[in-house]
Order: sequence, then C-alpha cells, then structure tokens
Amino acid sequence: MNDRALVPDDFAVPPCLATPQFRLEPLGPQHNSADHAAWTSSIEHIRATPGFPDGDWPPVGGMTLEANLADLRRHADDFVQRRGFTYTVLDPAGGEVIGCVYIYPSRSDDHDAEVSSWVRADRAELDVPLYEAVTAWLSTDWPLGTLNYHPR
Repeated sequence: MNDRALVPDDFAVPPCLATPQFRLEPLGPQHNSADHAAWTSSIEHIRATPGFPDGDWPPVGGMTLEANLADLRRHADDFVQRRGFTYTVLDPAGGEVIGCVYIYPSRSDDHDAEVSSWVRADRAELDVPLYEAVTAWLSTDWPLGTLNYHPR
C-alpha cells in the first residue's frame, strides 16, 4: 500500500482480539493452507461483503497456494513494518480460519484508516459480530482516528 507507518512507534500493537465467537491473531505464512481454503470456498460471499465491491479481491479464478503464500508474507511484512495490520479470524474452539480483517492507511483524505473484513460463507452469521467487535476494538484500543469500515 505505502511505506509510512500507520501507528506511532511507541504504540504496542495488540497481538490478538478474543471473543466467545472468534479470535484474531496476526496473519502469517503459517496460515497459508487454511487461509487459502477459507477464502477460495467463499469467493462469491466475500465479493458480496460490504467493502469488497471493487472486483479486485478475491480473484474469481482463485490463486495458487504459492501466490497466496506470497500475499501472506507481504501482509506479515506490513505488520512488522507497521504499515498495515492483517489479522486472521479463527474459530476459538478448533482454531480453523473463518475470516480475515485488514487495517491499512486510507487512500483518501477523508479517513485515517481503511478497514475491511470477511468471513467464510458457512460462517456468515459472524459478519455482524466481527464488524461490531473490530469497530469497538479499533475505537478504544488503537490510535487510528477516523475509520472507513463499511457497516453491516
């Protein structure tokens, strides 16, 4: 996205968010197979989710596991460099990947940060609770200012 840090150097980036319905942790290469399976099983559902109508992601034809791994490595590097923060959404009981949350600098002057999230089609009932929990978390625990996060 860009090379500027999204948060101040002295901000301790939260390592997780846990609720009874899901747990967030930083997305990384270790999630590759599960992440790939999660989004490729739900392409139409994700594309219909508020915040994903641009038609760029997820790719209709999917992508290889190797290309997905490169994407996860980029997100993990952004996290380390504090340029953006991508969290995988996990089932708290079994640890399976059920979605993803992206927190990046805004591309417009109207907002400080762009936030988007998706859940698998078979976990669609978690879309609103995820949106509400992430919105509250970002508003209380992060120094982000105004958010562009499409309501559910």
